[in-house]
Amino acid sequence: MKDNIINILKNSDKALSVFEIEDLLGVKDVESTKEILKTLHELEEETVIYHSNKDKYMMLENSHLRRGIMRGNKRGFGFVEVENSDDDIFISQDNMNGAIHDDIVLVEITSKMNLDRLEGRVLKIIKRQVEQYIGEITFDSKGIGHIKLDDNKIKLEIEIPQNATMNAVDGHKVVVELTKHLNNNLKYEGKVIEIIGHKNDPGVDIMSIIKKYNINTEFPDTVKEEVSKMPMEVLDTDLEGRRDLRDWEIFTIDGDDTKDIDDAISIKRLPNGHYELGVHIADVSYYVKEGSPLDEEAMERGTSVYLVDRVIPMLPHELSNGICSLNPNVDRLAVSCVMEFDNKGKQINYEIFPSVIRSRKQMTYKNVNSILEDNVVPDDYKEFANTLRTMQELAKILQDMITRRGYINFEVNEAKIIVDEDCVPLEIKVREQRTGEKLIESFMIAANECVATHVYFMNLPFIYRVHETPQDDKIRSFLSFVSSLGYKITGDLTNFKPTTMQRILKQLDDKPEYKILAALLLRSMQKAVYKPENIGHYGLASTCYTHFTSPIRRYPDTTVHRLLHTYLFDGKIDMPTIRKWEEKLVYIAEHSSSRERASVDCEREVEDMKMAQYMENHIGEEFEGMISSVTSFGMFVELDNLIEGLVPIRDMKDFFHFDEEHMTLTGERTNIRYRIGERVIVKVVRASKDDKTIDFEVIRKV
Repeated sequence: MKDNIINILKNSDKALSVFEIEDLLGVKDVESTKEILKTLHELEEETVIYHSNKDKYMMLENSHLRRGIMRGNKRGFGFVEVENSDDDIFISQDNMNGAIHDDIVLVEITSKMNLDRLEGRVLKIIKRQVEQYIGEITFDSKGIGHIKLDDNKIKLEIEIPQNATMNAVDGHKVVVELTKHLNNNLKYEGKVIEIIGHKNDPGVDIMSIIKKYNINTEFPDTVKEEVSKMPMEVLDTDLEGRRDLRDWEIFTIDGDDTKDIDDAISIKRLPNGHYELGVHIADVSYYVKEGSPLDEEAMERGTSVYLVDRVIPMLPHELSNGICSLNPNVDRLAVSCVMEFDNKGKQINYEIFPSVIRSRKQMTYKNVNSILEDNVVPDDYKEFANTLRTMQELAKILQDMITRRGYINFEVNEAKIIVDEDCVPLEIKVREQRTGEKLIESFMIAANECVATHVYFMNLPFIYRVHETPQDDKIRSFLSFVSSLGYKITGDLTNFKPTTMQRILKQLDDKPEYKILAALLLRSMQKAVYKPENIGHYGLASTCYTHFTSPIRRYPDTTVHRLLHTYLFDGKIDMPTIRKWEEKLVYIAEHSSSRERASVDCEREVEDMKMAQYMENHIGEEFEGMISSVTSFGMFVELDNLIEGLVPIRDMKDFFHFDEEHMTLTGERTNIRYRIGERVIVKVVRASKDDKTIDFEVIRKV
């Protein structure tokens, strides 16, 4: 019945009454009418259809109503993101109707604010997605607790009765659940369900953010029990069916502090002059059995989370730093992808197989870069120096090859925050991406493509890392903005292939604001996600891509290993197996993408907080930076160490007009104009670790 009614409404060019729906269904009896009315009510509750004041029904998508997710702003207004639509809907503070950040809402479109933005009002909160809230508790004279929420985008008043405080005291950071709606839209009664710690205690600031994103920090007892029974060294019985590579020259290259080592590499020059590259990845799925408590917890976490002073691992340390980590001079189980490349980077042959390896050395990027860039070889690297140089040759060939096909290198910088033992930031600098880092990246891309392509042509269920083609209008909007700066992009711009993006970046790379323009272009593109369908990876210009190389820290990679064992090594490709994975991979892909987003957002929020904390000690000091964004409420300036702060328009010593098309601010009296990419000297006037904000004042242009 439900599907039939939806089909009727979808194919109708007007709203229909119950009687018209009855006629089209061909039913007239009382029982059928009751069922139709019940189904229409269910569809209305699910916000699939719209029931008008004239007692007629139509598909929601054909009405003036939209369903979407509220994205709140700390100033009280919000924007509703509508699924499958580029247009978000502005909601003024007066029209929020009690909705808060992350609520799923039903919105009525009321008008257009301007040419490209809709305005509306919230009619109904369909679902409140946030179930727990994080904040600081303080008590009034009557002993009632009041919560100052960490997330200033959420406008709620929460009171905690005396019997629901868990004995918290003033200044405790707490996790709160709502228990009762009080006398207005935004006032609730709640209860404390967890005390994180006092706001001034070391580490509590980061833990509060971790809790906000529902990231598990403790492993359940069932997982601990399972891990306690695992052998922490490779046994003879583990070697059955594995190729023994323990006499190969295999080693790892990672950061100085890395303890969870997923990948090892090897290389040989073949008699025909080709390169034989081995990428050997920790065989995590051998230890993490499908459906076990350990596997269920890893799937729930989805990914390890890397914060400034800690790692929240996907797997317990006994595995992530121990039996699964490819530590030097010990036997480890791996899945090896051994590929033959010619001198132009074309893959000639490959093998994928289970193996046992013994890494010869745990190398660091710092020492590898010393060898490859400066020809300075530490004593304990001398026996590997020539092998590293051969790897550098192949890496350069592979980099040139993927660049020719359209690989887009945005060269996005990342900040490295140095903290003391209490996690107080001491220094913030740009994390370098040098020769060694690029070498490993090239080899991992090659292995990921090889594995993905192999399974793709087997026509079996699989999980892919996909990156969709950007939408034309967003790229054209970017090009229009670039043109407004006086820069002309030449060449064929009728088809936005990866090579087109390359050409755009190349024509901008000598411009002073290149870094900002590259970031704007990147933001105009879609985000990479996991899917059980292969639609290619636009940014890598790859027709077929997956994540195979980091199974210790990413659940999709663990799943890829499990599928390799199932299909390739065990030969299980029967219909029940295929049907099981067709169903299971839909959830794994969607959930993994969701947990990846939460992890990235958590990492960014922690960085923002630590940057603000760092700048609290630099109030009044001057720095040089570049204008990274211009808005109606001010402009953002990014310093050379990637710290970004706002120059609020309310603090600027003139009345400034905002030009949205050209993204400029122009002073009415002084006629001073600020635009993206200009370098300025700014003074730090405010910084708040709690609010994660930094405010600058412009001193002068550079």
